[in-house]
Amino acid sequence: MSIKNDRVRMPRVFRRVAVTALAATLLAGVATPAVAGKAAAGQDRPQLQKAIQEIVDSGFAGVQLRVHDQRGDWVGSAGVRKLGETAKPPTNGRFWVGSVTKTFTATVVLQLVAEGRIGLDAPVAGYLPELGLDRRITVRMLLQHTSGVFNYTGEYYDDGTFVPGIPAVGKEWVDNRFRTYRPQELVRLALSKPARFAPGTDQSYSNTNYTLALLLIEKVTGRSHAEEVKRRILRPLGLRGTVVPGARTQLPGPHAHGYYRYQDAGQWKVVDVARQNLSLLAGAGDMVSTTQDLHTFISALNGGKLLPAPLLAEMREPHGKLSYGLGLFVQDLGPNCGGTVLQHNGSPPGGYGALMYSSPDGSRTLTASVTTGDAAIDPAQEFPKALEKLLKEVFCGGQAGVADKAEPAR
Repeated sequence: MSIKNDRVRMPRVFRRVAVTALAATLLAGVATPAVAGKAAAGQDRPQLQKAIQEIVDSGFAGVQLRVHDQRGDWVGSAGVRKLGETAKPPTNGRFWVGSVTKTFTATVVLQLVAEGRIGLDAPVAGYLPELGLDRRITVRMLLQHTSGVFNYTGEYYDDGTFVPGIPAVGKEWVDNRFRTYRPQELVRLALSKPARFAPGTDQSYSNTNYTLALLLIEKVTGRSHAEEVKRRILRPLGLRGTVVPGARTQLPGPHAHGYYRYQDAGQWKVVDVARQNLSLLAGAGDMVSTTQDLHTFISALNGGKLLPAPLLAEMREPHGKLSYGLGLFVQDLGPNCGGTVLQHNGSPPGGYGALMYSSPDGSRTLTASVTTGDAAIDPAQEFPKALEKLLKEVFCGGQAGVADKAEPAR
């Protein structure tokens, strides 16, 4: 994680983990409402504090929000850092960012395209012949989700059927949440399943595309994906709170705790999932960051500091039914808001969600983390309203009319 009407509905990432697991996490395993505490830097902006409190009231355990716009910087939090405690989430806390990782991976691929080391419309099989990929699949198709390759965390089909992949929901995921997966293992599982469609003929969001992009980066550079992200993005931008953890399970402090609610032998249980092994989503959803670092990254990207203008333009060109470019969603805010935002939201299988929005020039950004708790309520009705208020306040000056053709975040 399509939105088809003029409301900002629950982003698909909050319904399925990069298409699967959060149907059970943020819809079934949601939080007890908590008392918000004001934590703002810069000017007082009660509407922002109110909006994040409404997210907590809709069922989340905690929220941390950072806004940068023409009025300056604002940071705040609401809810609790940990169930059973009263302390608010830290506004500089680290969190699992899920599919926001895809924008980092796409940026590295496009930097290699700019250097002439990868052809955007070249067959991926030419770089990774050992995988036996369909030779019609190009690098561009990976980045815009048009390859048709099966999603290794499971595929939802239009007729409502679900073909499972690697466990990313329920007790099976909980029991295996510290397991280490190798990228080649993920890809080979996906390639053992029938393709969803012929390459380039349709569009379907798939984690496999970005794990393939990771393998492509590693083959071309001779270095790990983590090293290339650090060398090309994290160090130049000074993103000290951002980590590509690999198989490490520890979420560095400070951080808020996220929880996962699941059924075991007919009984509902809740587990703290601040520790989890996100090698499950290699290159597609395995990073840790902060709201400050996500702001710095998306602002620098859209400000032209990471890619040459022609490739940045291609990255931000919406394609297909998802309005997805090359690692970014292009979201229409409607006629009353004056244009679009570039965004990619995300979440790992349990406990955490991340928001990353930017104006086309990078001068306005909204970055946030949400954590789920233990209450058996459905936030799908109220969360979209709270998110819509945030988008209006930051990108539309509080005006109505957000998202005439908004696309889902994943």
